[in-house]
Amino acid sequence: MPKSESDALKKQLEFLLELDRLKLIVRQSHLANGARRENSAEHSWHLAMFALALSSHADVKVDVARVIQLLLLHDIVEIDAGDAPIHAANGSKADLAAAEQRAAERIFGLLPSDQAAEFRSIWLEFEAGQSPEARFAKALDRLQPLLLNVAVGGGTWSENGVGVTQVIERYGPAIAGGSTMLWEAARKLVEQHFSKAPSGG
Repeated sequence: MPKSESDALKKQLEFLLELDRLKLIVRQSHLANGARRENSAEHSWHLAMFALALSSHADVKVDVARVIQLLLLHDIVEIDAGDAPIHAANGSKADLAAAEQRAAERIFGLLPSDQAAEFRSIWLEFEAGQSPEARFAKALDRLQPLLLNVAVGGGTWSENGVGVTQVIERYGPAIAGGSTMLWEAARKLVEQHFSKAPSGG
């Protein structure tokens, strides 16, 4: 193997070992059976499966492989920056964005330069949320924790005293931005949950 290929492989393996740390980042969402909270690696895998199963419901035709790339890469920065729960009021958005930018530079920087640039570009595409694939990926990123909260009888909504109006405002735009059909289905689940739940979720 030429030295350049050997060096590239060494960097790729180092990057992949670094990603193992994503399994240590505990998110707020509980598993559907309520046994424990999910980690960020599990979340990313689950979202990739959401893309495979639900891509036909996107408002416009999307490249499913691209959506999966976006979803597998979007939370890698949490290795350094941590998870930012949707219902928490921890720190400013500007501080979080800066921390995530630094994380992206460090973690993707472990790769050979051309691959680092490619992966960082995919991550930035998700963050921008402008392409059809990114809008659909963001829709799934909101849909998955919504479904988990419904499955466990409230989950992070109950823990944070979040009501139906807040859920609709915080989840609705992102989900509807990628799939009107998925938001209609999700909104029904939310309304059914809160119609049965005690006051406060």
